[in-house]
Amino acid sequence: MVTRLPTREETTMNDHRKLGRELDLFDTDPLMGAGLPYWLPDGAAVRHALEEYVREAERLAGYRHVYSPVLGKRELYEISGHWSHYSEDMFPPMELGSEQLLLRPSLCPHHALIYRSRSHSYRELPLRMAELGGMYRSELSGVLGGLTRVRAIQLNDAHIFCTLEQAAEEAGAALELIRRAYQALGIGGARYRLSLPGPGGKYVANPEMWRRASALLTGVLEESGLPYEAAEGEAAFYGPKIDVQVSDGAGREATLSTVQVDFHQPERFGLHYIGADGGKHRPVMIHRSIVGSVERAVAHLLDVHGGAFPGWLAPTQLVALPISDAEVPRAAELVRRCLARGLRAEVIGPEHGTLGARVRAARLVPYQAVIGAREAAGDLAALRLRDGRRLDALPADEILARVGALVGAHSTDLWDSAVAA
Repeated sequence: MVTRLPTREETTMNDHRKLGRELDLFDTDPLMGAGLPYWLPDGAAVRHALEEYVREAERLAGYRHVYSPVLGKRELYEISGHWSHYSEDMFPPMELGSEQLLLRPSLCPHHALIYRSRSHSYRELPLRMAELGGMYRSELSGVLGGLTRVRAIQLNDAHIFCTLEQAAEEAGAALELIRRAYQALGIGGARYRLSLPGPGGKYVANPEMWRRASALLTGVLEESGLPYEAAEGEAAFYGPKIDVQVSDGAGREATLSTVQVDFHQPERFGLHYIGADGGKHRPVMIHRSIVGSVERAVAHLLDVHGGAFPGWLAPTQLVALPISDAEVPRAAELVRRCLARGLRAEVIGPEHGTLGARVRAARLVPYQAVIGAREAAGDLAALRLRDGRRLDALPADEILARVGALVGAHSTDLWDSAVAA
């Protein structure tokens, strides 16, 4: 189905709440509740592509993926410290017999338990554990909006259990994963903030722990050569963090990605590994998220790109545009071949208007393959790129191979400029 796309003037506003609904990416319903958006098919396609990118990037970086429940006993969050430091932002406990269950506000306590469930040798470290999992925040209705402030969050989260000697290298590698992801997503202008405790906050009372963790992250930033600023009062309750800050078109700043050092939870959960000396040693726990929550990441991408996502992330990557009804079968065949290659494609036929109208309607689609009588006879397509370039008619197999290669590489380029007409 062809949906109305916003005009070029409309997308210059880059308000993800407006664009997300106009582009049929997400919506809300009062019966589901405030801060609980649902994803429509095109939005689900963007989300799936983003999640698959993250999973593969993590796999190649040596992470192992897990699944953990979104519920936990109150005792779990009492041990982690979330209940005493963070309970006002958690949903109320659910009574189940003699137990109280909570929707988790974070994945880290669950990952600590997974680590603790097996014995570990120093030879296994660093152990990198990742999950794209749900967590829940009891946000007040007045601060909810679009995808940036929601109550149900799908978080790209990971925890690295390592020795103290490995911690700086692991944190630096996490920053490099974030940098590469931003490049693939077309996100620029990120700033780095060293988030430290401040007066009056609810922080774990352990000055030596804070000193060690802050010194470690400061060293990572300086070794990476990244400009940064320190900000008091922005740390997590259990430790300092590197926050990667991004801004939208209106200049509103938000944290998208984080790297955190945690000495607190390994102590609270009694985590250990067997060292080379045969004794028990406490691991360091590094929290890191490449793109943060899926919701906030998509919101920022809409604000940045105005709906013109990088080709690999676009909900529809190629549309086949038959000039007349006679070319519809050939267009449908081209789409079938796209789907077989893992590309997202569809036919927009003459029943949807003139060729010019269909081109305008699909202007945010990266690739428009126009098929007339000559192209249909020779298994060709005349390609129009989203940036306005037009290519001479090319064999369909060549188009699919080139587009597939760019999508597979998570490139922000639409084509090799040397072949553009």
